[in-house]
Amino acid sequence: MPSGKPGEVGRVSVDVEVANDGNLIMVRHGWMQPDQVRRETIRGVVNPRLMKLVLPEAVVKRLGLPPGDLAPVRYAAGRRGRLPLVHGVFVRLLGRDGTYTAISDPDRETALIGAIVLGDLDLVVDDTGQRLVPRDPSGPITEIGW
Repeated sequence: MPSGKPGEVGRVSVDVEVANDGNLIMVRHGWMQPDQVRRETIRGVVNPRLMKLVLPEAVVKRLGLPPGDLAPVRYAAGRRGRLPLVHGVFVRLLGRDGTYTAISDPDRETALIGAIVLGDLDLVVDDTGQRLVPRDPSGPITEIGW
């Protein structure tokens, strides 16, 4: 469904599940119960022109992901700053999943889903339907050369 916000033409709003990948690893080893995994479903805006995944700082804190090094960022209006990177963000979107590094932004209320996640999960924006869709419904395909 369209995001409906001015200046977000061609962007799509979706629900995305995020979790602490360290917790998921602990579950796989039997060191933690599945119901103890810190996870939540949040709203995200898909923007293939951006590279990184950006999460609200409040979500990062609830997931228990410690902030890391500061990364340089540039905002849409051209202002620059530095925000913390967080590692080990498990993302599930349209039944596909992966683990990523994200930027933690104290001023965001929704996630921003950029090209790295979209490319890895092999998802594309259907501009005519204003929705996110798999490029190939059978599963992600990685291009390795022509």
